[in-house]
Amino acid sequence: MQATINDITLAYSHAYASVPVFVLHAWSTMTAPDLFSPFNLGPLTLPNRIVMAPMTRNRAGPGNVPGPLNATYYAQRSSAGLIVSEATQVSPQGVGYPGTPGIHSAEQIAGWKLVTEAVHAAGGRIFLQLWHVGRISHPSLQPDGALPVAPSAIAPAGQAMTREGVKPFVTPRALETAEIAGIVEDYRRGASNARAAGFDGVELHGANGYLVDQFLRDKSNKRTDRYGGSAANRARFLVEVTEAIVGVWGPERVGVRLSPTTPFNDMADSDPAATFSTAVGELNRFGLAYLHVVEPAASDPMPAGEPPDIDFFHKLWRGALIGNKGYDLARAKAVLHHGTADLVAFATLFLANPDLPERLRRGGPFNPPDRPTFYGGTAKGYTDYPALSA
Repeated sequence: MQATINDITLAYSHAYASVPVFVLHAWSTMTAPDLFSPFNLGPLTLPNRIVMAPMTRNRAGPGNVPGPLNATYYAQRSSAGLIVSEATQVSPQGVGYPGTPGIHSAEQIAGWKLVTEAVHAAGGRIFLQLWHVGRISHPSLQPDGALPVAPSAIAPAGQAMTREGVKPFVTPRALETAEIAGIVEDYRRGASNARAAGFDGVELHGANGYLVDQFLRDKSNKRTDRYGGSAANRARFLVEVTEAIVGVWGPERVGVRLSPTTPFNDMADSDPAATFSTAVGELNRFGLAYLHVVEPAASDPMPAGEPPDIDFFHKLWRGALIGNKGYDLARAKAVLHHGTADLVAFATLFLANPDLPERLRRGGPFNPPDRPTFYGGTAKGYTDYPALSA
């Protein structure tokens, strides 16, 4: 297993080398907020505007069940205004990495309940991120050794992370039109299970080259049915899944995450501005808690159209807006002051600093992250980072 963990570490380090950040946008004519002013996110009152971003840590137990160690990890970080959990698969078919948690079995619900109770006991708030990896899997991780599924039978470049180490991605099986409703139901069931586990809401993972994103972007979606072709058709799966989740939670406790230009997992789109303008227009009608956007990096491909940065989505989105890409403290303060954001979420800094809000308030000091322990393992590099009080 050690070889697998090292391989996972190397692969993930390229995708998450910068400090990812969420940013929630809301309109205000009052004094510009700072990181430590409260924010009303739907029915939730957040005590500060610092959010813990979702981070895969590969530390779920047998059966992809969260346990006491996971509960400790999240509870340690409950001073965040909001925690968004690591990506969590909605079905056995949605699994793409070893040691990632699910939300499709009674044991997983009970394991996550340990987490939510610990976070709530510490005064925190936590959303579950709902996930299906689509083609970013391998038969060794699939029920009965089946092929992974995707909108189209196109193998991504790169390697899958399996329990036996890295292996080349396989060509996935293209979903039949009649099968798609069953996957939408998996998301609905996952949302219902998250409610039973005591979460405060859910975020749909529609980013980073996983199944929803595979339907959205035209490099991975070459379908000719009602889920392919035009941008509106490619957004149909996203809309149907969102509608199913909203039916469980209500719109005020549901967020959606998108990544218009992120190339991770061999993704691209010929016109991201057009594709994601269409997707946002469809999502606007739900009145969601927030839209979370992974903003373009300087190295991201931009083949056509306006760069879909936070200002681009600010013009389109009618509600709270989340931006995500490499924010530091100074840039977070600036985006709040400018009024295009309401909250800022940190990933790597929160991983290494369980009491990050207080450290930000003081201006440091900050624990350095231990990158070799990011993915897989035990308490080392997970729950043993010291707090200021220590």
